Amino acid sequence: MPHRIKEQRAQAVAELRKLVETAQTEKRSLTGDEVAKFEALKTKIADLEADESRALFLAEAERRQQGQPVDRQSAALESRINLLDAIRSQMRDGRVDGALAEFQQEATRSNGRAAEGIYVPMSVFESRAQTTTTAAGIVPGDFRADQFIGPLRNSLLMRKLGARVLSGLRGDLTIPKYKSGMSAGWVSENEALPESGMSFEDIGMKPRHVGALTEMSRQLLQQSDPSIEQLVRDDLAYVMAEALDRAMLIGDGVKEPLGLLNRPGLQSGTLAVPTWDAVLTLVQKLEDVNVSANSWLTLPTVATKLRGTLKSETAGSTYLATGGQMADLPLNVTKQVPLKAGKGQIILGDFSQMLLGLWGEVDLLVNPYAETAYKRGGVMVRAMMTADVNVRHEEAFVVASDIA
Repeated sequence: MPHRIKEQRAQAVAELRKLVETAQTEKRSLTGDEVAKFEALKTKIADLEADESRALFLAEAERRQQGQPVDRQSAALESRINLLDAIRSQMRDGRVDGALAEFQQEATRSNGRAAEGIYVPMSVFESRAQTTTTAAGIVPGDFRADQFIGPLRNSLLMRKLGARVLSGLRGDLTIPKYKSGMSAGWVSENEALPESGMSFEDIGMKPRHVGALTEMSRQLLQQSDPSIEQLVRDDLAYVMAEALDRAMLIGDGVKEPLGLLNRPGLQSGTLAVPTWDAVLTLVQKLEDVNVSANSWLTLPTVATKLRGTLKSETAGSTYLATGGQMADLPLNVTKQVPLKAGKGQIILGDFSQMLLGLWGEVDLLVNPYAETAYKRGGVMVRAMMTADVNVRHEEAFVVASDIA
């Protein structure tokens, strides 16, 4: 972790400073042994700086892979923040220092208000492993975090498919949208030109809140193994990300954002009889409205059917879906896509038309005095995030909801 490297570098710099100050206090030059130690520390610091640079580069590369813009200075600061340090600070006196304190100042300024608990960056939750776990498996003895068997969970795909993220929002968001425009016409000699004009409409987003509440044991929070940080982060990351991913897809628009599948302006298609012509018809529906699709999204049973259906009955025919693609577009699969009236659904669209608005960072609040947890020596931890979803052009998606 970059913050671990920074701590080691800071310790080496402190040793170097102490070495020089001792010699200055005694009004003498460095001895031969001290010079050797000085050079060794200097080499160590240079190596740590190189390690830190590589770690930060890797962290930025991971964020780019998830389709998120990278601010190098912010990424460097966020990489030094430890989730358990944020929790432990609230169990003591609430005071923070170092990178966490610097982040609080920046997040408070950006959000226009202080957190109820403590701000932690979204990136702390985004950098998670593929498998997750809970504290129940932590026992004394030969604890092997690298071999922990976590639960099998739904794939979270909506943000990875290219949704545009609008961060740092404060008030309700209104975005002007072009509705119709001027037109030109041919006229004969002395004939008046047809009159036309432009019209606009708005789409908006407003703060909607999602959160998770969990109890963490005393033993878990006392573990110093860096893997414990990953375990805690994984579980909190998943429940928050799963709720957001689900809302982006099937949110009801009441307490949740209005999800993609519940929007009225989507195009509809059919794959009741899954044929190659039917697949191409879905693609054409988007091309007819000047949309270039970037992905398919469906559930496992539909994907299985498409992978087992031939394009034609002629010898040597391939299947509708092969190599993770269909019609030369990626076929993404997750159980987050629901059945509709007992039928399977598939979505084809340009997922960059989805907008995800974020009001600030994740607000983490620790309560070490909650009665039930207090009796067991644990603490209650609440994570909350404020977000909303909208779509720039709903006709940029076509949905077939009739797959047997």
